[in-house]
Amino acid sequence: MNPDTVVSKQRAFQVVCALICSEKHKKKNRRIWKRERVGRQREQPGLSVLQRELEMTDENGFNELLRMTTEEFEFLLRMVGPLITKQHTKMRRAIPPRDRLSVTLRFLATGETFSSLSSDHGIGASTISQIVMETCGALYQLMKKDYLNTPSTEAEWRAIAQDFESKWQFPHCLGALGGKQIHIQPPAKSGCFDNNNKGRFSVTVMAAVDANYKFIYASVQTQDKVSDAGLFTHSDLCKAMNQGLLNFPPPELLPNSDITMPYMFVGDEECPLRPDLMTPYPNEQMDHSQWVLNYRLSRARRVAENAFSILANRLRVFRRTIFLEPEKVVKITIASLCIHNFLHKSRSVAHTPPDFADGDQSIIETTCRNYGNGSCQTVEQRRKPNVSVTAEMQRNLLCEYFVSPAGFIPSQEEHI
Repeated sequence: MNPDTVVSKQRAFQVVCALICSEKHKKKNRRIWKRERVGRQREQPGLSVLQRELEMTDENGFNELLRMTTEEFEFLLRMVGPLITKQHTKMRRAIPPRDRLSVTLRFLATGETFSSLSSDHGIGASTISQIVMETCGALYQLMKKDYLNTPSTEAEWRAIAQDFESKWQFPHCLGALGGKQIHIQPPAKSGCFDNNNKGRFSVTVMAAVDANYKFIYASVQTQDKVSDAGLFTHSDLCKAMNQGLLNFPPPELLPNSDITMPYMFVGDEECPLRPDLMTPYPNEQMDHSQWVLNYRLSRARRVAENAFSILANRLRVFRRTIFLEPEKVVKITIASLCIHNFLHKSRSVAHTPPDFADGDQSIIETTCRNYGNGSCQTVEQRRKPNVSVTAEMQRNLLCEYFVSPAGFIPSQEEHI
């Protein structure tokens, strides 16, 4: 064979191999930062287009989209915008802060997966994941001081107690304790870790709520399952109360009576009975006055259950199993509590019908961990002598007060 022919064939073979390698390289999958959308500019994701149309033409539609009004959205954008603004690069233009906040609120409002949001709004799923985590972290950082702060003065506590007395007819009440389980996907290599008694994995929230469904304290747990008896005892709120760090008002006379009573939280039967935490009588061989106290206490404690119901109705990510790691769910949860309190303060009615809070929703009491707003310092717990005896005497005095003319309300006879 002619040597020139051999060389020619070798060169042709090398060219073919190079072309094949080049084609394989072109077909290699790349991570998608932002999806191209037909008929739209690359810098304009789908959510922004729909959102701007609703801002101009359909206020109710905007409320449905993000669970808040346009004014409330703009307020949050002005607040958090500087922290979530990114710089353009030579490779691509950064996603604007308006779009970052919008897709985060849309995730909280619907609970859709990042893949589903990616298909709807033209942003890569991994990018949406990063955006949601960064935005929730920025929201909590900026809002926790004004929108998730525990009262620290006697005047603030007295204002809460006055609201409970006027709205729920339970005097000297500083807040209602309640909890919620947030179901999540099993963590990697978890085994039985974080598994609750019903065979599901969850992040748990414990909170104190004022008479108007505002969260005044919250903590979130991702591990160290505790028995029901330790729901309150293991919280930093309990430890701060033991040390007198929260500046509760001193004991005072109940309205229109000569009975001196300390100020207290109210909780369910799983909480420990103590002078600063009133719980119901066990449902065994109760007399009339004890049934009355249980009704009055349940009536006041219901605000905690209603607050969680309003939260889940407004931000429906909490009505589904969240397919994220526990640490990410914690960040989403505390940011959502800030948003709930912000909308409460602005008196938003977006997706909170007037009679919604009266619904009967079962809230599972859970344990808590020191991951709250920082207002309650973790301190060593000290046992007080004769707490149970003092608290039992206090509960008996409340029984007498609620059936006396000074503390009687007509509805208690209708519901016991």
